[in-house]
Amino acid sequence: MTGPSAPPIPIERFQQARLLVVGDVMLDRYVYGAVERMSPEAPVPVLRIERERSMAGGAANVARNVSALGGRALLIGLVGEDEAGAALKRAIATDAGIEALLVPDATRPTTVKTRYVAAGQQLLRADEEIARAVDAEREKAILAQVEKALPKADFVVLSDYAKGTLTDGVLQGVIARAHAVGKGVIADPKSRNFGRYRGVDLLTPNRLEAAQGTGLPVGSDAEATIAAERIMQDAAIPAVLITRGDQGMTLAQRGGTPVHLPAEAREVFDVSGAGDTVLATLGLGLAAGLSMGEAAALANLAAGIVVGKAGTAQVYPADLVGVLHARAVDRSSDAKIVDLGDALERIDVWRQKNERIGFTNGCFDLVHPGHVALLAAARAGCDRLVVGLNTDASVKRLKGPERPMQSEQVRAIVLAALSAVDLVVLFDEETPEKLIEAIRPDLLVKGADYKIDQVVGAGFVQGYGGKILLVDLKPGHSTTDTIRRIGRAP
Repeated sequence: MTGPSAPPIPIERFQQARLLVVGDVMLDRYVYGAVERMSPEAPVPVLRIERERSMAGGAANVARNVSALGGRALLIGLVGEDEAGAALKRAIATDAGIEALLVPDATRPTTVKTRYVAAGQQLLRADEEIARAVDAEREKAILAQVEKALPKADFVVLSDYAKGTLTDGVLQGVIARAHAVGKGVIADPKSRNFGRYRGVDLLTPNRLEAAQGTGLPVGSDAEATIAAERIMQDAAIPAVLITRGDQGMTLAQRGGTPVHLPAEAREVFDVSGAGDTVLATLGLGLAAGLSMGEAAALANLAAGIVVGKAGTAQVYPADLVGVLHARAVDRSSDAKIVDLGDALERIDVWRQKNERIGFTNGCFDLVHPGHVALLAAARAGCDRLVVGLNTDASVKRLKGPERPMQSEQVRAIVLAALSAVDLVVLFDEETPEKLIEAIRPDLLVKGADYKIDQVVGAGFVQGYGGKILLVDLKPGHSTTDTIRRIGRAP
């Protein structure tokens, strides 16, 4: 059967939830550049490096996703006593939603994954690691940190990347300690031996892991169901969620009817860390009191969002709210209503594809044909159009206490429903100057009732080579006139 629709997002309960995340932490590095020629030394492209970016990955990325969704994460893992380990700890320390309880290990380097990217595509991934099981001394240290953290946690998630942190002793030690104090446990496995995770409440293998662990095909819904039932039977696990990429997810629970969730992604840019997002969303959903089916549906939405972002990314409450708003007006489930931080991530993805970014702004109180024509003209001049939308408070300051006629939420939904609009970002200031400076659009668009020297941000945009477009307005259409006509209506 198909799955439940995603439930309302329990934002307040997410903010009260604390997840204990135990597993393999690592540093994710991204090296971005341009390829303009092939090497004369070998048939390989030459990457001209333009910038680099580092962030916490692996189990630490699960913790980042917990924090991004409003929860708190207690993070336990191993970190080497090296430069990469120091960089990883610095990256984690920047996130106020994560409390790190890392165990130092001088016997191995910090795991580092370096991805080389050009034109939005990975050219190469290079790994620095020693993937061996930790010794008894580190096992004891990890379990000591677990005992310290458990009283503060609502739920436990185990993130296994097969780098050696989650030995059999650590796995069973964490599961036993969690259940002894009434805490549920989810595990994202890497081992083909699912019996290692015996005792968890939910196991989340991906399609390949499920196939390798059972020796069964996992192509169709029926095959995924059989594989999930085999895992539950052989490993004595009460529930299994198989993540199946572009085929969605299959949730099986002992004694229940299997649920098949179709894939939510509309644009797949980078699948890095998608499993981390699923694990974090599941954990928060269950900690917030959702049923397993509801938590899985929410995690499926989150996975569909995160694969459209660049790098080891996170999903934010605004992303999920945007998806649900989109469904409310019966259009594509792409989340168009976003905050500035998420907008900049989306724009970074588009720029890596050499797409031109356009920007316009306004109150858009009662959207009329003039607005539609302006937005259509703006979109015709660029590949992606970002609309800055004044908040209710901003509109009141500009237009008076009787405005806006419609709330910022309603105005955002209407704009997001227009095919010409790719993103809607609300701003509380009277002008969009800060938005423009952060976004750095290639094209800045306003109505022709402005002169270029009157357009906020025009000088800034022209300063780096951007263009200004003034669109002729359709006569006879304005929000003020519409309100006036409504007031005269019998």
